[in-house]
Amino acid sequence: SVAHDRRVAAEATLADLARRHTPAEITSLGARLLAHLDPDGEITDDKDRARQRKLSVTGQGVDQMSKLTGHLDPETRGLLDVMLAAWAKPGMNNPGDSESPSGAVDDADPDVLKAAVCRDDRTQPQRNHDALKALLTAVLTDGMLGKTNRGLPIQLIIKADLGDLIREAGFGITAGGTQLPMSDVIRLAAHAQPWLAVFKDSSAIPLFFGQGKRFATTPQRLASFARPDGHFCSAPGCDQPATHVEMHHSRLDFAKGGKTDIVDLAPACPKHNRMVNDEVGGFTTGVHDIGPDAGRTWWRRNSAPGAPLNAARVHRLPDVEALFDDNLTRARTDIHGPPGPAGTEHTETGTGAARPRFQCTQSIRPPLSLVEARLATQLALGR
Repeated sequence: SVAHDRRVAAEATLADLARRHTPAEITSLGARLLAHLDPDGEITDDKDRARQRKLSVTGQGVDQMSKLTGHLDPETRGLLDVMLAAWAKPGMNNPGDSESPSGAVDDADPDVLKAAVCRDDRTQPQRNHDALKALLTAVLTDGMLGKTNRGLPIQLIIKADLGDLIREAGFGITAGGTQLPMSDVIRLAAHAQPWLAVFKDSSAIPLFFGQGKRFATTPQRLASFARPDGHFCSAPGCDQPATHVEMHHSRLDFAKGGKTDIVDLAPACPKHNRMVNDEVGGFTTGVHDIGPDAGRTWWRRNSAPGAPLNAARVHRLPDVEALFDDNLTRARTDIHGPPGPAGTEHTETGTGAARPRFQCTQSIRPPLSLVEARLATQLALGR
């Protein structure tokens, strides 16, 4: 909304101020400059607000928590205020209180709400969080989000390993790529509709699947999601979750006679799905029939005519638990030495037991005096 020459002058003014003032001072001075450019407060309009609107959710941290950030336009902010006023009142929608009323405050029994308020020790931001969670749950339960999304039911879809469920440990993974602690998975499973996907020899080859059509059926989409790494696009390096993917005919395109069978389908985001073609730089896909990757879709970048073929790659997520176990075994061997005979443990003394192996040079700095040298020797010898 500002003329070009005034914008150029404003940028030059800020650059000059930045040479002599701190960032905090520049912010204040920039506000004064904006007031000079727009004394009537008419520069910011609906077009500017529409450009700046956004809502983002960060990836999960080590504590499985996610950060929500955004810029809300005035109307959205007003609607949010109304929702929080009705759903985030003290005592309402408290997940830590089984007798807390759910929904809007006007629908709650006054006596029950009064007792719940006395037990409510949450902060206002915590109540805001719980109100948003309760609202999303109500909207999902009422079916207001629709019936399907890219062939998947509009539900909270979670896959989990049977061994983790039995041990009540580990995580489940949603179709959106979110990790849920097993305690949450078990709690949600009490009210869930179960689907069972069985795979051959811990591979990606399913033994049960729905009949094929031009587009994948709901059972096929669920079976695809249940595969190893099926919660992402099958193109190597792509992080688009199952809720954002289409079903790609991996062996042969449907237009060329390909079949819509689950063993021939793989999740692919719209971008990568449309990059499968015969052009240089595009992709060719197929399915491994044998070996450790049996059942997985491979992707190969098309090379120029006469050039060597590029390697066929699969989207394989690393097995973090197996990698950790290997490194733990290696670390214990480095610290304690190789394990002794069966039935013996690492001890400092004892016949037939493996003696700890100390590598003092890796953990103790060189001694500075004769006294320190003698003390280090005594410690290393265990005396």
